[in-house]
Amino acid sequence: QVQLVESGGGLVQAGGSLRLSCAPSEGTFRGYTIGWCRQAPGKEREFVAAISWNGGSTAYADSVKGRFTISRDNAKNTVYLHTNSLKPEDTALYYCAAKSHRWGACDYDYWGQGTQVTVSS
Repeated sequence: QVQLVESGGGLVQAGGSLRLSCAPSEGTFRGYTIGWCRQAPGKEREFVAAISWNGGSTAYADSVKGRFTISRDNAKNTVYLHTNSLKPEDTALYYCAAKSHRWGACDYDYWGQGTQVTVSS
């Protein structure tokens, strides 16, 4: 079983950047698709980005493409979400997840506890 831990969230001004990290507290990401999803209070969880096990394929939500970059370092067993040009509407709890069943969706098998990103205007 994969236990995921996110970090790197915080409070930033609009236009700022954060690098979110995801690493397993136990187990490995080897062979898994890893994604980031986010959820704001009162809203449904939405897909943000995903990356294949070897980093060869990535996918992004239209709302973040061109601003966010997902990457992974399998040697460090870590996945990153580089968030740039942040907007207030990016404010949400960001979850790392593993082993998606559908590309571009948030139906994953394993989930972290989330890291809060808050963007002030």
